[in-house]
Amino acid sequence: MKQLTVYIAFILLSQIKPFAQASDTVLLSLDEVIDMAKAKSIESKQASTTKETKYWQWRTYRSNYQPQLLLSGTLPAYSKTFTQVVQPDGTILFQPIHYNNSSLDLSFSQSIAATGGTVFGTTALQKFNNFDEKTQLYNTVPFSVGYSQPIFQFNSLKWDNRIEPLKYNESKQAFSESMELIAITASVYFFDLLLAQVNYQIAGTNLDNNRNIMRIANEKFDLGKISKNEILQLQLEQLKAEKAEGTAKRDMEIAQLNLHAYTGIQSTDKIALRLPSEIKELSISADKVLSEAYANRSDAIAFVRRIAEAQRDVAKAKGDNGLNAKLTANLGYSQSASTISKAYVSPQDQQLLLLEFDIPILDWGRSKSRTKTAEANLKFAEYSVEQDKQNFTQEIVTQVTLFEMMKDQVKLTAKADSIASEKYEIAQQRYVYGDLSITDLSIAFQEKDQAKRDYITALRDFWGAFYNLRYLSLYDFEKGMKIVYR
Repeated sequence: MKQLTVYIAFILLSQIKPFAQASDTVLLSLDEVIDMAKAKSIESKQASTTKETKYWQWRTYRSNYQPQLLLSGTLPAYSKTFTQVVQPDGTILFQPIHYNNSSLDLSFSQSIAATGGTVFGTTALQKFNNFDEKTQLYNTVPFSVGYSQPIFQFNSLKWDNRIEPLKYNESKQAFSESMELIAITASVYFFDLLLAQVNYQIAGTNLDNNRNIMRIANEKFDLGKISKNEILQLQLEQLKAEKAEGTAKRDMEIAQLNLHAYTGIQSTDKIALRLPSEIKELSISADKVLSEAYANRSDAIAFVRRIAEAQRDVAKAKGDNGLNAKLTANLGYSQSASTISKAYVSPQDQQLLLLEFDIPILDWGRSKSRTKTAEANLKFAEYSVEQDKQNFTQEIVTQVTLFEMMKDQVKLTAKADSIASEKYEIAQQRYVYGDLSITDLSIAFQEKDQAKRDYITALRDFWGAFYNLRYLSLYDFEKGMKIVYR
């Protein structure tokens, strides 16, 4: 009867979970941990800052295609000094000067991306005062318009108009990828802590079980049913269990601090984690992931951008060779008078037509070398992009295969965990009734613990593969929609 009572107590105590949730413990799920990391982690703030930087770079690029308005002037331009004056016989005299020569100019310009030229216009007012002779003179340009056109030169505006939108779209996709990478990292920290908590729970349960088994063994020893050697073996197992519990507690505290630090959780409360719910029955094909990846990923945009940049460099090398010319035409009106009112009366027309050019006569093949280098770099970029595309595709196919394998592994390890737990319960009963050796009971201990750890590890690998697929495709397979972060 006494032995049966001890056995019942042992069974009851073995069901108590040592890692109970205290009142100051925060219970979190995997989704909640990931949301916290996306909202508060240092990586999320860095990603947001990078996104903002890219946005203002985009705004700077766009401003190059907008009209520019500039007000410039020199007010005042007063001078009282001596200046040298060359005489007809070649000698120099220093003459006193005392004047003010102020000016004000309002001008606009508009770049033309298609041609690389610039439309410009201006209106100006200039006033000159000679204080020695007590005279003043005004010079005005009521309006003047013109056009400047580079000829046979590299058109940076046209190429920027092709490449900069790709860069901006690439940066927006890169921000979404950064947030998905945060989800992957957060899930790693989540399962590190979850596994540490499970190990601590296992260690605590094992320690309680060892103590209870030790009580039963002492009863058997008193009755002469077991040897002293078996008692010593149980004492050794209990010491190992105490050591394992201490190590597990330390590992759990470290994992909890790591999760706190990464997610940005400021609370000092302890964290308890919910075991992720049942596996989502998702059917994900490699073709679907590939199509979404090429539609959404920044790498897909980068493939196009890298080729475009190499083509731009070839165009620049060719544009900087041979004849370089610039044609400028200007038409407007101007007038000069002693008063400002007269300076705007009956202005005289003014014209300007200017053609500037330079032609390299002998450059020892430098221009040709630059062009050939750029063309070789274009070929290299094409080969490099093609190789990266193959790697990109292979990574996705591999990850889809891995995801499917992880789904099966979770099911198998869950079943193994259930079997190992049942086997351990049977081993406990058999040992109490003297039908099992301490060695076999120890093996059942280890198998049960390892099966639980294997199940948590399989869950970690499954969710890691799942979030990797989200990252690789920027597609939410649960909701059936593209992942976009604002």
